[in-house]
Amino acid sequence: MINPLRLTSYVLSVLMVSWMDQPSVRVQPPQLKGSRPVEKQTEIAVIRDYLQSWKTLQAAFDQNQSALLDAYFVGTAREKLANTIKEQESLGIHTRYLERTHDLQIVFYSPEGLSIQMIDTVEYDQQVLDHDKVLATKSMRQRYLVVLTPSDVRWRVRILQAQLD
Repeated sequence: MINPLRLTSYVLSVLMVSWMDQPSVRVQPPQLKGSRPVEKQTEIAVIRDYLQSWKTLQAAFDQNQSALLDAYFVGTAREKLANTIKEQESLGIHTRYLERTHDLQIVFYSPEGLSIQMIDTVEYDQQVLDHDKVLATKSMRQRYLVVLTPSDVRWRVRILQAQLD
């Protein structure tokens, strides 16, 4: 027979681990200049899909499988990320990313509703591994210019460009 206290303890520990894996997300009010206003439903969908794109990016780089990018990345962003994965695969390494924080702000929404531009200041840890041996670890704080475009079922990242501080 299963001990209810043990079962509850196990479930709570699983929930805590999954909760701890989630980055802290801060969304600043949109600062739109010369563009159409963003509906709340659109803002929620864009942020949800963008954050999910990071999960996809993490899996693709950790497994060296650029096909994983297809669901959330298109255009220039997908091409650059896929090329980087190909390079690291040829070197026999893979990369793990662990996001800690995202500070997001929508700065432009095209009048036709075909693209949204956002700024993300993200803090993350980056590990470079050879099989399971860690070769290097560094903590990063990077500001990204992000352009997302709608598709049939989600917003996709078209541009993910690191900005100089």
